[in-house]
Amino acid sequence: PHSAPKLPSWQRLRQNDCRMPDSKPLSLVERGGLGAAAGIFTTFFTHPFDVIRVQMQVGVSGGTIETTTKLARQGFGALYAGISAAWLRQVTYGSGRLGIYAYLLDADKSARAARGETGAPSFAAKLGMGVTSGSIGAFIGNPAELALVRMGADGKIDDPAKRRNYANSIDCVLRVAREEGFLALWNGAGPTILRAASLSGATLAVTSEAKIAISERTGWAPAGAPTMFFSALAASFVANCVCMPFDVVKSRVQQAAPGEYSSALECARTSVAADGVLVLWRGFVPAFVKLAPYTVISLTMLEKFTALYTGGASAL
Repeated sequence: PHSAPKLPSWQRLRQNDCRMPDSKPLSLVERGGLGAAAGIFTTFFTHPFDVIRVQMQVGVSGGTIETTTKLARQGFGALYAGISAAWLRQVTYGSGRLGIYAYLLDADKSARAARGETGAPSFAAKLGMGVTSGSIGAFIGNPAELALVRMGADGKIDDPAKRRNYANSIDCVLRVAREEGFLALWNGAGPTILRAASLSGATLAVTSEAKIAISERTGWAPAGAPTMFFSALAASFVANCVCMPFDVVKSRVQQAAPGEYSSALECARTSVAADGVLVLWRGFVPAFVKLAPYTVISLTMLEKFTALYTGGASAL
């Protein structure tokens, strides 16, 4: 009798989703901690691009090169202004975004296994998980996002007397709550959540789907560096195209003085009227230059940290 033909590796990958061995799924807290660790590790490489992006978005800018040159002349510290806010952001937003997404993937896999189903969730399901995790993470992390924007933009103010001069991210959060009211910590929450929903939905879903597609066509390991690089690169470009208008409005609302804008919509209208519709994509280059390596490094490290913690499981 003839034995059943062995499936090609890419078909076994699609069928099994190549994610987790048969073991107890990680808890939401564990997933969040691994996501935060991966995000904090990544900020050491990508934070200068965030500073450049914010300074371009909140004021009149001559472009990426001019902003970068100006910051470089101010010294190494200027490129890492607000790094403590970036760490706080990863502990709140990053842990929620990556942790909840991986947790939802686990829950989906367990539910399908209980029904006797195999295979990966659909792209639409992954997109929904990305939007959900990004939205929740953004709401939790909005105070840290506000601190990141304000501390990153402070150096752009020419008059030293008008600078806020926050000592660190915690000082920024406490001062905003004390001087402007507790709810001011959620200024710009609307565009922040919309940005995170579109960014996370595109980045996480496209990365999850692309790494399977690339593995199918190349035979590369799904969590290998080449696969993660090309899948995350494609996801980063798509995500930036979609989320940049929300990002620009978010940055301007969070940097604005109290009462400067009555709503995010007014900020968008005012910005477009003054600078044209392309202002909504201002800072695209540093945002993409940052997001591409951030996505590659953070998701790769999330895979590595998860594998080390579990003894071989995959995060995404």
